[in-house]
Amino acid sequence: MFPTRLSSAYAVCSDAAGVAGNVFAVALFVSPIPTFKQIVRNQSTQQFSGLPYIYALFNCLICLWYGSPFVSPGVTFVATVNSIGVLFQLVYIATFIMHANNAKRLKMLGSLIAVLSLFIVLVYASMRLFDGHSRQVFVGYLSVASLISMFASPLFIINLVIKTTSVQYMPFYLSLSTFLMSFSFFGYGALKDDPFIYVPNGIGIVLGLVQLLVYCYYSSANTSREDSRREALLDHHP
Repeated sequence: MFPTRLSSAYAVCSDAAGVAGNVFAVALFVSPIPTFKQIVRNQSTQQFSGLPYIYALFNCLICLWYGSPFVSPGVTFVATVNSIGVLFQLVYIATFIMHANNAKRLKMLGSLIAVLSLFIVLVYASMRLFDGHSRQVFVGYLSVASLISMFASPLFIINLVIKTTSVQYMPFYLSLSTFLMSFSFFGYGALKDDPFIYVPNGIGIVLGLVQLLVYCYYSSANTSREDSRREALLDHHP
């Protein structure tokens, strides 16, 4: 009786963590919408780069394949969140291509074809060369590498914040969503006893926390400077 209740509680907790991870991931997926509203409004991609969306698509495809029943049965929420991610990235990429100049359009189309071709090769290789657990390990290592590089990508923004002492290039809610998504999927992976899920998301928690701490530090520092400047102006006011 007790083991049954315990396993049921584990299932409920893992499902709750998976649902939460999906919700916070969607918050990340919708974050570029203001950028694309500007692109559509101006009918131009201006100085924006489309490569981050190509990379995000590849990351979602790899993680989607890892969460599929062919590789890792039982981690449905990994498949669902990355299915949503693939749809968002394809819409962003299509919108970017529609409004890009010829040079950027060709570059984006070439990158898209390359990513889709590489993904097809990886799927074919994993199905033909591996089976069972070995397939999960092969695709799992690919997904871990992809996720860690994705979580580490905002580090250059942290460097920019430190150099400029300004948080204008680091959206708070984006950093918060990254942290909460990583935390949720860390719990999901731990409850599923899947290191290919909880290890990269554990690293994501640390990197997300670093972003939040940097944001809080420089945001409060900027507020203090503005208050001091305001007080100085008031003191010199006749």
